[in-house]
Amino acid sequence: MNTTLNIKDKAPVFCLPNQNGEEICLESFKGDWVVLYFYPKDNTKGCTLEALDFTLNKKEFEKIGAIILGISPDSVKSHENFCMKHDLTITLLSDPDHNVLEKYGVWKLKKMFGREYHGVERSTFLIDPEGKIAESWRKVKVKGHVDAVKERLIVLKG
Repeated sequence: MNTTLNIKDKAPVFCLPNQNGEEICLESFKGDWVVLYFYPKDNTKGCTLEALDFTLNKKEFEKIGAIILGISPDSVKSHENFCMKHDLTITLLSDPDHNVLEKYGVWKLKKMFGREYHGVERSTFLIDPEGKIAESWRKVKVKGHVDAVKERLIVLKG
């Protein structure tokens, strides 16, 4: 399934368990801005740096009126351990069946050392208060990404 989401498309809705096992539904954030970021794996270098950067900037995003949600295929238990180990305060959602990853078109065929496998393409979507895609970043490089998302959110909010 190769899904391409464009600006102004309705963001695919979902409900997934967070690091505490509580079900979180995108629709419950209608009226708010949502920073929805997809990452490959808990406790890997890039993913840890990204999660720490979002955690460090969480209060600033909240002041702007945005909620941060991270999604990976890792289990609820993995997310719980990841949050405890690194003092993460953001919400991480578990999508082991790749349903949401596929809806957002971030579950991709990748290549490493000549080997092909499926994995998460690090991506971020900014969802507006009406539930539409306001901005997207694909093949994200971690360094400077959180600041870029914050700056774009400020511009879009006016």
